[in-house]
Amino acid sequence: MSPWEHPGALNSLSGNKRGTSAMGATNGLGCIERPGAVLAMAAPWEDVLRNKPAIQEAVTVAVDAALLEGVLMRTEGEPNASDVVNYAPFTLLPSAVPSALFEQAYAVQQDFNLLVDAISQNKEFLEHTLASTIQVDDFTAQLFRIHKQVLEEGLAQSVFLGINRSDYMFDCGVDGKPALKQIEINTIAASFGGLTSRTVAVHGRVLKVLGKSEEASRLLPNNPSKGLALGIAKAWELYGSQSAVVMFLVEEVQRNIFDQRCVENELWNRNIRVIRKRFRDVFEKGSLDDAKRLYMDGQEVAVVYYREGYVPENYNQQNWEARLLLERSRAVKCPDIATQLAGTKKVQQELSQPGMLERLLPGRAEAVARIRATFAGLYSLDMGEEGDKIAATAIADPNRFVLKPQREGGGNNLYGEELRQVLEKIRDSPERTSYILMDKIKPQPLMNYLLRAHSPLELSECISELGIFGVYVRQGKEMVMNEAAGHLLRTKAIQHADGGVAAGVAVLDTPYLV
Repeated sequence: MSPWEHPGALNSLSGNKRGTSAMGATNGLGCIERPGAVLAMAAPWEDVLRNKPAIQEAVTVAVDAALLEGVLMRTEGEPNASDVVNYAPFTLLPSAVPSALFEQAYAVQQDFNLLVDAISQNKEFLEHTLASTIQVDDFTAQLFRIHKQVLEEGLAQSVFLGINRSDYMFDCGVDGKPALKQIEINTIAASFGGLTSRTVAVHGRVLKVLGKSEEASRLLPNNPSKGLALGIAKAWELYGSQSAVVMFLVEEVQRNIFDQRCVENELWNRNIRVIRKRFRDVFEKGSLDDAKRLYMDGQEVAVVYYREGYVPENYNQQNWEARLLLERSRAVKCPDIATQLAGTKKVQQELSQPGMLERLLPGRAEAVARIRATFAGLYSLDMGEEGDKIAATAIADPNRFVLKPQREGGGNNLYGEELRQVLEKIRDSPERTSYILMDKIKPQPLMNYLLRAHSPLELSECISELGIFGVYVRQGKEMVMNEAAGHLLRTKAIQHADGGVAAGVAVLDTPYLV
């Protein structure tokens, strides 16, 4: 369900008066219209941000509410034990998000679902696009080798499940008008759909304590964990065996277990049995029968939901063998390996080439226009004159760009002086083709408190990133489900260039539409 299907959810916000603040006039969408100023976005809670007694009381309420609602993570000291837990980091107050851009992000999600699915089925596109990357990036090359082997053997899988999250920032361009720009699309292990489902209640409580009950009533309901579980349940149903289980493939270190449990509980509530296994369990106990049905400990597996397997550190030789076993099976993989490859940065860059979206989504001109409107500038570093030119431009003006490797999980991108040093080192080497360049997005900062266990409380200048969860299920050639399943807002202090919640930089947030 779209968040604005709730009566009054957006209507009550779109009529907000275009306010002014002590920091200068806003243009109604949040960017400050004061030439040359780097100032924070006008927050709806400016009157309380510097009221220390009120903030201290709100913090106490917020932390207890987070524990009460289950916004939880295991601790770094005991990452695999649930008898010592703490609250997951989050903002004290919801962050202002332009309603028009929020609507735009939801409106394009089903288009992105179709695009990811189309790419995953297009062997020639993946082969052509990743040709230079797999020469120099061992991880992508190994994924691609499994992809090729599975295609050569013939796909045993007939039902396909995609759970992705498209992430955006609000770029304040030269005209001062914010625009929605895609950072990336995550096609494997897109996390925090569970915990963000529980964060709205925490922020609602905080606003009420601060005397803002009306604002609290305007926070949008949000439950991605339910939407993700609906997709998994549909894939399980279409697999066609009532006794088969859903297997969550999980990491050795499981600090973020409660986020996964939110989705898991939704499945148990539908009487769908869930097991949790690691790659090493699959290597030791996984097997295929003659019909390529997957068995774990004697139980048939209908769906494999990956919350692991997205970075090189997740693999050794045994784990690669386990991955191949899973990919060769009839079980519904979320994602299958082609869909994981569809989420690589090189694919993202290739999609920005003229005519490419039209080729992948023929006859869908409106979808293509919606998708293209979200693209930031993306540039290839392939060997040749064009790649040489863009590398030289980035070395000369590194603050204009972000250098992105083919990695998921946050904390991998390079900026500024570090970008310049790396590019100077690899500018004449084929190694540069394992990266892409992207225009650096310049969002308008806003003020908030970031709550982390055992950390001092301070008012910070922050920037936010909005993610929209997408879920689709395809059986053969027929798309049987295609939904936007909810949203995730993450916020971090402006001194941190890169990194998400799991990487320890960003914190969970709730959008307050303005």
